[in-house]
Amino acid sequence: MTFFDVKRLPVQQVLPGIELRSVNLENVMMTFVEYAAGSEVPTHEHRHEQITYVLEGTLEVTVGDERRLLSAGEGVRIPPYTEHSSRPVQGPVKALDAWSPVPHRLKVEAPSPQGEEVPIETESTG
Repeated sequence: MTFFDVKRLPVQQVLPGIELRSVNLENVMMTFVEYAAGSEVPTHEHRHEQITYVLEGTLEVTVGDERRLLSAGEGVRIPPYTEHSSRPVQGPVKALDAWSPVPHRLKVEAPSPQGEEVPIETESTG
């Protein structure tokens, strides 16, 4: 698929209240993430490089021992094997993530049933 429309990409619920759509090439992936108010990505780490960019709302992000509130237009770079977490504050959030290498667990090629959870990758599931 060369061209895509984000609204037409299949949706995957990765955690309660957190949905994503993804598009990828062989070595890079982008995920379009929607956080419902009150949702949370718990502290975890993975082997992938990740860049998160906030499109709408305010996202609290913790990387290692540093915590920041990111608003639309702001982002964070997360190196491999670095503990991090995120949660929306003051309502829902839309964000864009870039990944390398491609985290295959986040590839969405067919619609996933609502409510299906995809585990967050940890160092042990790497």
